[in-house]
Amino acid sequence: LGLSGPPGAGKSTFIECFGKMLTERKYKVSVLAVDPSSSTSGGSLLGDKTRMTELSRDMNAYIRPSPTRGTLGGVTRTTNEAILLCEGGGYNVVLVETVGVGQSEFAVADMVDMFILLLPPAGGDELQGIKRGIIEMADLVAINKADGDLIVPARRIQAEYVSAMKLLRKRSKVWRPKV
Repeated sequence: LGLSGPPGAGKSTFIECFGKMLTERKYKVSVLAVDPSSSTSGGSLLGDKTRMTELSRDMNAYIRPSPTRGTLGGVTRTTNEAILLCEGGGYNVVLVETVGVGQSEFAVADMVDMFILLLPPAGGDELQGIKRGIIEMADLVAINKADGDLIVPARRIQAEYVSAMKLLRKRSKVWRPKV
């Protein structure tokens, strides 16, 4: 599964909860977390793992943070090979968390079985939804952080994206992207 979304959408927190649910059901889970590299120093924080404290201690989980090192598209130059290595290593589920992205960083969509776009309740309006790029590559759009005071805005943004998705050309004859 490829997971993408804007910074602050809750990608790492979502992976922590989802990954723990999977390991509790006896799946072996691998997480490939991609962090942006500085264009100035070349360094990277590799901090996504800090939001996955429970999962990082789980014996049925493996988390590998990697820097982009200037690679565009939201992934690293070797993400596809890392996915294959994890599958070969016996991991049932491989989750690829891309860097926080905008409209054009969706290279992971061609590497995974399902591409999930996570959005916060304040993730734009219907006009944002019909922009070409990452939205039309998504197999599933998940509105995250939809609790408390954010329930109403989450439902509104969900309805707007459902409407916007109807305007996009279908990538598959059998699967209709869900919101």
